Amino acid sequence: MIEIIFLGTGTSQGIPTIGSTHPVCQSQNPKDKRLRASLAIKWNRFFFVIDCGPDFRQQMLNCGTKKLDGILYTHEHADHTAGLDDIRPFYFRQGEINLILTKKVLCFLRKRFDYIFESYNKYPGAPSVKVKIINKNKKFILGNKEIIPVEVLHGQLPIIGYRIDNFAYLTDVKSISNTEILKLKNLDVLVINALRKEEHHSHLNLDEALLLSRKINPKKTYLTHISHHMGFHDEIQKALPKNIYIAYDNLSIRSS
Repeated sequence: MIEIIFLGTGTSQGIPTIGSTHPVCQSQNPKDKRLRASLAIKWNRFFFVIDCGPDFRQQMLNCGTKKLDGILYTHEHADHTAGLDDIRPFYFRQGEINLILTKKVLCFLRKRFDYIFESYNKYPGAPSVKVKIINKNKKFILGNKEIIPVEVLHGQLPIIGYRIDNFAYLTDVKSISNTEILKLKNLDVLVINALRKEEHHSHLNLDEALLLSRKINPKKTYLTHISHHMGFHDEIQKALPKNIYIAYDNLSIRSS
């Protein structure tokens, strides 16, 4: 059994968007306030995070964790990587923090956070990391569980989702091959992005997300990476099919 905590369920600008007068951005419903998309996964004594965006510090405070066993990255975009510096409190307590990522994402992080990765004359306040390189074709073990990488396309950009037991997290999806869908059989819980109702060049819209959910056929699907253009949480939820849910920040669920 694993516990899944939605640390953030918003798109790259978050909700409310700075300066917006859109009705959803003005909503007082906590479920309409969304930090950038990220997820925590807990089992036994382990605590891992998928993606580390600009809201990472606040997300760690919100969930109250005192330890971090590692970060799994989906891709290099800023809303999924910009919070890396905020691993420092964990590093000061634990030592090196595990980063699980592709070579492409590592190359990006080395440029943006060079002070973290340099070994010569390193600033003493900078954190240190331990890197595990992955690719879509190789399963790996993390905290005594087998992890299956799943490649999806974010527009034309190949990125990685993850299957852990009967749970899978796929964000920033626009398309996925039939070969990769085969990795997603017999899921209890699927998490996928659904940006808005209108078409988007690199994200699933609501209809596309529902279609993909039907194709994969999990027991339950949760939608994330949501824009204010999707509408109010409560109104969208009422219109969704059975066993499809709009995720919201700090929601905690379980999966076998």
